Amino acid sequence: MAVIGGGPAGLMAAEALSAGGARVDLYDGLPSVGRKFLLAGRGGLNLTHSEAEQPFRARYAEAEAALTPTLQAFGADSLRAWAAELGVETFVGTSGRVFPRDLKAAPLLRAWLHRLRAAGVVFHTRHRWTGWDDAGALVFQSPAGTSTVRPDAAVLALGGASWQRLGSDGAWVPWLAGRGVPVHPLKPSNCGFDVATPWSAFLRERFAGQPVKPVAASFGGQRQQGEFVLTETGVEGSLIYAFSAPLREAIAKEGQAVLTLDLLPQHSPAQVLTEVQRPRGGRSLATHLKSRLGIQGLKLALLHEVMGADALNDGERLAAALKALPVTLAVTRPIDEAISTAGGVPFDAMDGHGMLRALPGVFCAGEMLDWEAPTGGYLLTACFATGRTAGRGALAWCHALAQPSAPGGPD
Repeated sequence: MAVIGGGPAGLMAAEALSAGGARVDLYDGLPSVGRKFLLAGRGGLNLTHSEAEQPFRARYAEAEAALTPTLQAFGADSLRAWAAELGVETFVGTSGRVFPRDLKAAPLLRAWLHRLRAAGVVFHTRHRWTGWDDAGALVFQSPAGTSTVRPDAAVLALGGASWQRLGSDGAWVPWLAGRGVPVHPLKPSNCGFDVATPWSAFLRERFAGQPVKPVAASFGGQRQQGEFVLTETGVEGSLIYAFSAPLREAIAKEGQAVLTLDLLPQHSPAQVLTEVQRPRGGRSLATHLKSRLGIQGLKLALLHEVMGADALNDGERLAAALKALPVTLAVTRPIDEAISTAGGVPFDAMDGHGMLRALPGVFCAGEMLDWEAPTGGYLLTACFATGRTAGRGALAWCHALAQPSAPGGPD
């Protein structure tokens, strides 16, 4: 059996295959596996989320129905139990997110790779898959040259197209499309955006890279509180990522999208208006806003940037802007900068075991499938779960082929 891709989905597929007694060869184009997984661990490795099952699955939006059987078979609780088997204790943070007790990815990955090697999984690093040859064999480029492999089944876990230096470059898209596999265009997800009108030099030079908090954002009927970062060209960060899918689609359809920011989420509109209109005597507006509402620094600069001085001298308009500051976004940041990607192989191009209908014996898993989810542990959970499904599916397929009387492979 061949697994191509050494991220969480590929490693989990290899584990499922080896647990079923299969000989597994895992190929990865980089010098070591799990590089994007390790990068995710720099922020504490948000492994999964403690949310109840139904709202957890709803985070996958349009892909919820397709992913439900997979997540029911291996969801958040199963993932935590799996980590515990590797000797990695997890805990639930105040946000409901689940982390390893030591907040590190490397110990979990080391323990996992040790177990996989002990189970007989053979790793072939610096082996970049380049598609199929005319005879249908898998083709790899390595420091030793070109080689071909004809496995009984193959699991592709090639990632999307974000963070190319870590192996996810989307190069696989034309290879699958050329063999009749439908592939939806890859798009950035959990990404930053550029504003329609470039920030002023003052805002860029003084505040780029700084967080805006606390703040609430609204778009398309959704409202969420958190924080984001002002960039030289626009906005990014966890709060922005939460809206990335609807913002991206609105921009694609309308050419722009207006995100509304509540700079004072703990204050009611009436409270804000009262404080703004309170007599300030000889104090400047900046001093008044700082003393009465705590508005200063970046938040004050954003008000000036978006509204202009004249609007800020109108009490009612200023109060409205503090509660609903419109920021017009015009384009997503490049896909290589995104946390993850949307698009890829649609679920209806596969059977319930992850096998491509156009390529019997070839299974897909992980971020190369057409699903997206917010950050918060949902991305990793689905990668682990779909990898397990694909690995088990490949194992069942090969077992079925070994039985001539069987009516075919898995349905």
